Amino acid sequence: MNYIAFDAHKKFDIICLGRAAVDFNPIDLNQPLESSTTFRKYLGGSPANISVGLARLGKKVGFIGKVSNDQMGKFVTNFFKKEGIDISNISIADAGEFIGLTFTEILSPTQSSILMNRNFAADLSLTTGEIHEDYIKSSKILLISGTALAASPSREAALLALEYAKKHHLVVVFDLDYRSYTWKSKEELSIYYSAVARRSDILLGSREEFDLMERVLFSEKNDDQASARYWINNGNKIVVIKHGKAGSNAYTAEGEAYTIKPFPVKSLKAFGGGDGYASAFIFGLLEQWELIDCLEFGSASAAMLVASHACSEDMPTFDAVQKFIKEKKQEYGEMIARK
Repeated sequence: MNYIAFDAHKKFDIICLGRAAVDFNPIDLNQPLESSTTFRKYLGGSPANISVGLARLGKKVGFIGKVSNDQMGKFVTNFFKKEGIDISNISIADAGEFIGLTFTEILSPTQSSILMNRNFAADLSLTTGEIHEDYIKSSKILLISGTALAASPSREAALLALEYAKKHHLVVVFDLDYRSYTWKSKEELSIYYSAVARRSDILLGSREEFDLMERVLFSEKNDDQASARYWINNGNKIVVIKHGKAGSNAYTAEGEAYTIKPFPVKSLKAFGGGDGYASAFIFGLLEQWELIDCLEFGSASAAMLVASHACSEDMPTFDAVQKFIKEKKQEYGEMIARK
């Protein structure tokens, strides 16, 4: 079924907007962060990871963001260039801003935490003057990361990009991407998230993120069906709500509902799967696959990411995901990820 119509004449398949950061993942695993001494450096940030994931899957990807004017900023842009991601609309901060730094704790395969340094973050200094209408209208999809809404002037820049996307009939994907370190209050988050969600076409987020977005809208927490019904009635065509190890649920404007389970893997860490899921799911939509196949492909990519040390660096290719699915189905059965 053709859930979403894409303009085949656009230069880019997707442009992602939001934070590009640097992750430091510990080499000395299964111990508290304060005891870790050795780390590997990777490109980080959800929209950056999703961009890499889609580029690895063969899509034409652009990025709108802002990085620090130092070696860390160069690391990010060089990584993007290596992956074939267009960096023409990545701005360089000029007031001494820092790249966002994330130190991760891999306490066990199921217990991980994140320590973020978001003070004076370069990505949150993106301005409306650095949002270009011609660039946005050259894409099929605009993906907005929720973190970009956390502070001004990035907030206004994201909202302007949204306006240009709607003006030129792009498909808008809103990845809720909540990070508590940046927001002043949950009520503030709810106001801005819900404003963008009412104008998006595809919503992606965890149950916790949907609860936060709906905080000021409802007196009681919704279940997945109620959340999906509300956001579809407000214009979305697809709503995906993730439950981590319990799988995820997807709902369409046509009234369809799907559930996908995680593929069984030996996990290394408890983070990174969501970005692999998003990139692979969006890839399937661009390929005009059936929704259940998009979800299965996303679930497979997510499983591969939680079993690996990195996020961006370990984003899989199309052939790798297909091979993974085939091998898991041979081992566990054809309907392994579907229920």
